[in-house]
Amino acid sequence: MRLQFIGLGGGYGDTQVLRGLTGEVRAGEVLGVIGRNGVGKTTLMRLLTGALQPMSGKVLWHGGDLAGWSGHRRQRAGMAYMPQERLVFDPLSVRDNLTLHRRDRSLAPMAPLLDVFVRVRERLDLPAGRLSGGEKKLVAFTRVMTDVASVLLLDEPSEGVQQENIDLMARLIDERRLAGAAFIIVEQNLSLLLRVAQRVIVLDHGEMVHTGPGGADQREQLTRYLLV
Repeated sequence: MRLQFIGLGGGYGDTQVLRGLTGEVRAGEVLGVIGRNGVGKTTLMRLLTGALQPMSGKVLWHGGDLAGWSGHRRQRAGMAYMPQERLVFDPLSVRDNLTLHRRDRSLAPMAPLLDVFVRVRERLDLPAGRLSGGEKKLVAFTRVMTDVASVLLLDEPSEGVQQENIDLMARLIDERRLAGAAFIIVEQNLSLLLRVAQRVIVLDHGEMVHTGPGGADQREQLTRYLLV
């Protein structure tokens, strides 16, 4: 499994946000994406998932160009996406939010994660709109992690989440990666990212300004890019 982006550029209307991004992720890897607010991290995720079409460059999946592929087609091919915002349907119950995309509406595939995130299990019959922001993140994370997908794209999964649950997220990401999945993770929580990512890219002003290994020993260097 290999997801690549080559010379990728894109934006909204006549405004170009990203220019010339090149990178890749393979099975069993986590690629981390960091940068200050507004530098184009979410735009990159939207280009990869098909929510936006590139202004330049290309996205390759198993070597084939994804130009013209809809988000639904990419999902059917094995790409799962957890957006930063609009994580749940507020009027629906947590249970319905977790099972809406499943034909059998069964919670059974999610049982292992519900055992981990007890808070989500306790709220299954509540309207999702009554959850805190961090709890909504856990619902969305549970849903995306139970998708049968070979690459998972997570946009700020730990935002607003308590540290004990962030630690659980990191463990689950590691387990899924070791089982052969690939991840691209946008994250402001540098501790989480350096714990799970094998490689990290840094965006600034719509361009890639650094690429290198993950790991705790990279913290000082990467922190410099986040300073205003």
